[in-house]
Amino acid sequence: MADVIRVPNAKIALSTASVYPERTPDAFELAARLGYDGVEIMVGADPVSQDIDVIERLSEHYEMPVLAIHAPCLLVTQRVWGRDPWAKLVKAQKAAERLGASTVVIHPPFRWQRDYARDFEHGLARMRDETGVAFAVENMFPLRARGNDVVPYSPDWNPIDYDFPQVTLDLSHTAVSGSDAMEMAVKLGDRLAHLHLADGIGVTNKDEHLVPGRGNQPCAQMLERLANTGYSGLVVLEINTRKAASRTERIDDLAEALAFARLHLAASS
Repeated sequence: MADVIRVPNAKIALSTASVYPERTPDAFELAARLGYDGVEIMVGADPVSQDIDVIERLSEHYEMPVLAIHAPCLLVTQRVWGRDPWAKLVKAQKAAERLGASTVVIHPPFRWQRDYARDFEHGLARMRDETGVAFAVENMFPLRARGNDVVPYSPDWNPIDYDFPQVTLDLSHTAVSGSDAMEMAVKLGDRLAHLHLADGIGVTNKDEHLVPGRGNQPCAQMLERLANTGYSGLVVLEINTRKAASRTERIDDLAEALAFARLHLAASS
């Protein structure tokens, strides 16, 4: 009997960060044009990304659902949506509920956010009790200086050994940290709720976010594993196209990334 090809329930979304230096409306337009299942909103410096009223209108206009919200927890977005990290998460939760997104992606606290870091695990548990939105804590990476690892996050850059029911696995970040992405996925099991699909070659301190297949991360193997284990979370293409020589080249990169994901997210059984 011939193998049967089946495609899991996982949807493939485009991170709005993937179109930078274009803006959030362009991400909706390109996601719709190329056939993505939805978008993940990277809340950042772009005012449109911060305005839920506008996001809602864009989603309706392009018939492109918002599937996840990435809270503004990057170093460069410390003042976006205010400076209180808990208030940011509440706002991200409310945005997700209003837009119908199932997941809020968050980073571990920075070490200097001492009160936030001290209550991070318990605070997230309290928030989970109040909403159906998942808070998926993302793996980050240490920085290397003079041969030593410097960890700017607390409790750690790696959320796997902590009590987080939902985790985001980012394959560009595994490249920077030198981690075994497949081993991390195995350890996470059902806690792997969200995948940031990108590639990297492991340049020191450089978060590359290459198109899948252009680095040394097991992007294809990861997707095939997810397909064969019945993964129902979200696969988000979060790639860097800022160096694209033209809009046509950017569109080609986004199309290639989507084709890669669709191909390898089909399981033979």
